[in-house]
Amino acid sequence: MTDIERLIRPNIAALCPYSTARDECTCKLGIFLDANESPYENGWNRYPDPHQKILKARISEIKGVPASNIFLGNGSDEAIDLIFRVFCTPGTDNVISIAPSYGMYTVAAQTNDIAVREVLLGEDFSLDTDAILAAMDDNTKAIFLCSPNNPSGNAFTNEQVAELAEKSGRIVVLDEAYIDFCTEPSMIGRVNEINNLIVFQTMSKARGMAGLRLGMAFACDRIIALMSMVKYPYNINEATQKIAMQLLAEPIDSQVEEIISERERIAEVIISMPFVRKVYPSQANFLLVKVDDANSLYDHLIADGIIVRNRNKVAGCAGCLRITIGLKTENESLLKSLKKYEEGNICR
Repeated sequence: MTDIERLIRPNIAALCPYSTARDECTCKLGIFLDANESPYENGWNRYPDPHQKILKARISEIKGVPASNIFLGNGSDEAIDLIFRVFCTPGTDNVISIAPSYGMYTVAAQTNDIAVREVLLGEDFSLDTDAILAAMDDNTKAIFLCSPNNPSGNAFTNEQVAELAEKSGRIVVLDEAYIDFCTEPSMIGRVNEINNLIVFQTMSKARGMAGLRLGMAFACDRIIALMSMVKYPYNINEATQKIAMQLLAEPIDSQVEEIISERERIAEVIISMPFVRKVYPSQANFLLVKVDDANSLYDHLIADGIIVRNRNKVAGCAGCLRITIGLKTENESLLKSLKKYEEGNICR
């Protein structure tokens, strides 16, 4: 087991967190005269539960993880930021991030004045655990991995992640935002066994709650307690908690299956187009596609009202566009536009 205490910022370890009177009260709650709220009921006049107890209990049932191992944030971005605020001393510590990967790890680090050491993935976007370990020094506090990775779409093995956690002795953050589309099993069930592992998941992708901004972090009790100490008291609003509870009752299996099926279908069609150099294998709800002229194709799709992500300037992704899998009708519009682009190139 990793000694978590040695990784915590000293001021955070000594922090006396904000608490509400309702946290401190052990009596049966009834008349609320503590929080300077409006007493006139309109459905939203009371502050939300700062601990999201009901919502966490439901997520606990779905994920098979104790509620004490769950942190809920305003999107995964809040959880990312909290990692730096809990563990990293500004101007002194550093973290490691793979490249290419999700850009918010670096943005959050820079916002917190934390240096980022990027370790490039292989040409096939494979993970080099030895290179990550070699990039560490005494001031390295965390390692950020995204699996399935954004924008490459490939997943790393759980064995690789566990190895990094064991050998590094640092906080290993595993972002599983796209795990619902992946054949590799989630690692959320191992956060008590691997106590320096933090696993992110999201309601924004397969669950379709991007507009609600609800992210999840799974970790051992101590790390969850630290994140909860540092977060703002009412970080998940009442509307989000209530709507999330409703949407969690709706099955998503058929939608996930359709997206995976469409992902494979689109990949098979696109790879036959003469201007496409490679379609990278994906375990996510998107495809990374290497083409002859990424900027030209991007402009063509925009002109047709189709927005994709131009990753041409991202490390390891020269010539690449990232294409999210949409509804069948949207995917057909994409293919039609790509065919038009192909015909235009032939005519030229």
